[in-house]
Amino acid sequence: MSLLPSSSNPNQRVRHLGFSLVEMMACVSIIGIIAFLAIPSITRMRADSEKNLAITRAEALNLAQASFIQVRGRTQAAIDWAAATSDEARYQLLRPYMSYAELTLLLYMPAGYTVTFNPTITTMTKMQLRGPSGTSGQEIIPY
Repeated sequence: MSLLPSSSNPNQRVRHLGFSLVEMMACVSIIGIIAFLAIPSITRMRADSEKNLAITRAEALNLAQASFIQVRGRTQAAIDWAAATSDEARYQLLRPYMSYAELTLLLYMPAGYTVTFNPTITTMTKMQLRGPSGTSGQEIIPY
């Protein structure tokens, strides 16, 4: 910013000319470079955090499954699990055994991620977690 007197007379007021065009262009280009470097990192961090959230929620479903078996008993749990024919119905069986569970499985999992429950509960195997993989559909995520 330039502070130049408007004339050689020292009694006159000093004029504020503001920023020059070169200073403004330098400032905008520096901000652009910083944004160019930061945006890919931010989007990668967001994708990683959504994947970690999906894995955490799948593990919470596995723990709820174990609690469901302990509370109901192995035989009654197997009967109730077999009667629930969809993943949503099985999620509703597990929902009381989880903290802060959403009303539906679709709301519980992050966008683009799905879980597929095993048809039998007594084997105690992990459910299958699928997540987005670009344009070719969904990929199985090991956890």
